[in-house]
Amino acid sequence: MDGRQARARCWLEIDLDIVAANYREAQRICGEGVQVIPVLKANAYGLGAARLSRLLAEAGAKLFAVAELNEALEVRRACGADALVLGMIAAEQMESAVRSGVIATVYDRDQARLLNEAARRLHVPARVHIKLDTGLHRLGFDPDDLPDILEVFDLPWLRVEGLYTHLALREDEADAAQIARFEAVVAALRRDGRHCGMLHACDSIGMVRHPRFRFDAVRIGAWLYGVVPSRYPNGNGECRLPIRLMTRVAQIRWVHAGEYLGYDEEHPLARDRRIATLSAGYADGYPRVNNTGEVALRSGRAPIAGLLCMDQMMVDVTELPEVRPGDPVTLLGDGISLKEWSAWTGCHRNELLSRIGPRVPRIYTRSGAVESIMTMESEEYLC
Repeated sequence: MDGRQARARCWLEIDLDIVAANYREAQRICGEGVQVIPVLKANAYGLGAARLSRLLAEAGAKLFAVAELNEALEVRRACGADALVLGMIAAEQMESAVRSGVIATVYDRDQARLLNEAARRLHVPARVHIKLDTGLHRLGFDPDDLPDILEVFDLPWLRVEGLYTHLALREDEADAAQIARFEAVVAALRRDGRHCGMLHACDSIGMVRHPRFRFDAVRIGAWLYGVVPSRYPNGNGECRLPIRLMTRVAQIRWVHAGEYLGYDEEHPLARDRRIATLSAGYADGYPRVNNTGEVALRSGRAPIAGLLCMDQMMVDVTELPEVRPGDPVTLLGDGISLKEWSAWTGCHRNELLSRIGPRVPRIYTRSGAVESIMTMESEEYLC
């Protein structure tokens, strides 16, 4: 598939230079001595984990974080770097994880024992980071369960390489209380002569909101992909959106007053309207909105008209008479921000990125030129 074919219907353009710049800016913000761990879960929030892992490894990343084992294996194949699995690795997957050198998160005693047994069977030490639940109440050892945490260090086939937690980021006082619990466990472990390895607690929001909580590393996902952390001014454009989600006009028609647009519409048109049908729908990642939101095309914006369909959507181009079939249309980018898209759809910004469908070709650019294309049918085509 060449660039012209990839841009035939609906596509995602990813500027690799901007992704790399976002990573370098995070390094600058954190300063010397703090490792930046790119989070590539959910296919790098929809942008393509394989390509981005290679890009960021070239930029200096040594460790990546993902949600599950298959994502970690993809990163290992793509760039050979270390990958930390932040979520569950099931008992059935543990031998594969150990064999591949993936770093597992251990979060309770029984799970740690199962992983130790899998490593013993293979005669290969399992690499682990210990997760503490300091207040998010998702995964992790309770900080009061120090004997269980100490047992992880004593299991002979586990190699503890790090200790971490995750902030709920509800308010600064609560975040500080979480860090106090985390640091208390670290202090207790050190008094007992245990080496905790890499300490980390902050994600993209925590990185900019809490400089003193950065410890040895920060885990950034959303920042890389242009999601500006809440309550962060971003006045100098430190974090920039690296993508454009595009589609094309398939057909234009006049729909007369009194007619209805699309499925389940209860309100007839009050006036004759010029309606353009676009070749993108909720299967491509645009939420199923109803008469909400805008797209950018030609010299302006057009409002979404009617209920969005699985593969198509309609917009009102009555005020844009120059629009023609085949015209490119921007769903995200070109002035349409993630913040706007989130407000129109009621979806979280990270969710919007990660739900962009697999049938949408990813077109990677560098210095303004197409570098490669990823499609459902192939890993990557170099252009």
